[in-house]
Amino acid sequence: MPEGGISTATTYIRPYKTVAGKSAIQTMEDRFTYGLNPEKLGAVSSYLCDPNTAPAEFLLVKSQYHAETGRAVSRGALFFQIRQAFLPGEVMAEEANRIGYETAMRWTKGKYQFFVCTHTDKAHIHNHIYFNATAFDRSRKFHNFIGSSFALRRLSDRVCIEHELSVIQNPCQHSKGRFLHYGQWIGEKPPSAKQRVRLAILAALEKKPTDFADFLRLMEESGFAVKQGRGGVISFLAPGQEKPTRLRASTLGAGFDPEDIKAVIAGERPLPELPEEPTVPPRRVNLIIDIQERMAQGKGPAYERWAKVYNLKQMAAALQYLQEHHLTDYAALTASTEAAVDHFHKLSDELRTTEEALSKTSELMAATVDYAKTRPVFDGYKAARYSKKYLAQHEAELATYRAAKDTMNTILNGAKLPKIEALKKSRRELAGQKKELYAEYREAQRQMREAVAIKANIDHLLGITDERENKAQER
Repeated sequence: MPEGGISTATTYIRPYKTVAGKSAIQTMEDRFTYGLNPEKLGAVSSYLCDPNTAPAEFLLVKSQYHAETGRAVSRGALFFQIRQAFLPGEVMAEEANRIGYETAMRWTKGKYQFFVCTHTDKAHIHNHIYFNATAFDRSRKFHNFIGSSFALRRLSDRVCIEHELSVIQNPCQHSKGRFLHYGQWIGEKPPSAKQRVRLAILAALEKKPTDFADFLRLMEESGFAVKQGRGGVISFLAPGQEKPTRLRASTLGAGFDPEDIKAVIAGERPLPELPEEPTVPPRRVNLIIDIQERMAQGKGPAYERWAKVYNLKQMAAALQYLQEHHLTDYAALTASTEAAVDHFHKLSDELRTTEEALSKTSELMAATVDYAKTRPVFDGYKAARYSKKYLAQHEAELATYRAAKDTMNTILNGAKLPKIEALKKSRRELAGQKKELYAEYREAQRQMREAVAIKANIDHLLGITDERENKAQER
């Protein structure tokens, strides 16, 4: 993995619905034509479909789904697009396409048709992955879910780490909380509002609008609000932006005047050049580099085979955990693992104490009730001067009385017996506390097991051994 790599596959997923005024097949053809543009295309691969006839094949599956289930396919997304970009110079088109294919296969689990278009027209090679929203076996439809972009980014990072490619350490977000893709930023600095407008303009012009009105429509579809002021002045307001950006050369640079845009649409001039914004240099993550150096050294044939096959995926999981938890050196990893173990055992002790208190309270309540019920029987036995006849008649009640009294004496240990209402209140509070602690306990247990497993993997990769019994096993 390159030193201090900042990129993977910056990845996002986007649903596409039928565009107003166009049929489903026209909508797909327009989008797929962009992906299959021969001027951009460096490699292409597919699964359960032919990219050139994908619109018809996607619709065929949808029509079969409708015929078999009776459910309308017009609602919801027609298909989804995944965008995946790589660090400039790190991969060739064929390798990027294979990684995109593997990502798509693992994301869809082989249940949906898809094809992968690898574009080489930018400095960063990137994939456009299109997959049908309807499963090939017509058993279900794919629905975007909360956190799908995060889940997809984790999967893409995992695949890239397994292929020894770099990943973004700290993905940036704009004001709406969504992750930006690599075509918009590199490193940790998000693009300016002007740069976002320029990128959107170029993307709209690449779709070959028929006229200026069609260009403005494409800008609106990409999420920009079009503002028309006095004298025909046009401005664009990006999502999360407070002040609109005016469409003129003095604001956006040469080639971004309305007349320049119209000339590009008419084919009279090329696309305007995009000014590059300064980037932030990548940061070195020492622990990751140390792992790579250890694996490169090798410890014999058995170690090499183990490292190349099984532990490659184990390492990917470990590195992803370290990046997400910002653990950039071994000391931080050790401290974090020990903190997770200590927190788990602390919660275990608190939960055990609470359970014991709850058990004693419940036992005391039961003994108090039994004592109250059988006390009159004992008083009668006492009044009868401990008659054997009375004892024979009430032997069970008197045994319950003695057991209840012994239990109360043991639990109270000389303390005053609380009122039954106070005991009920205490039991409710302890039961609620136990429920909360148990939820924390289960989460702490999961975090501890994950941290211990990750550290064990890192220790193994670094050749560090520790013969002391792990504290996690001491419960």
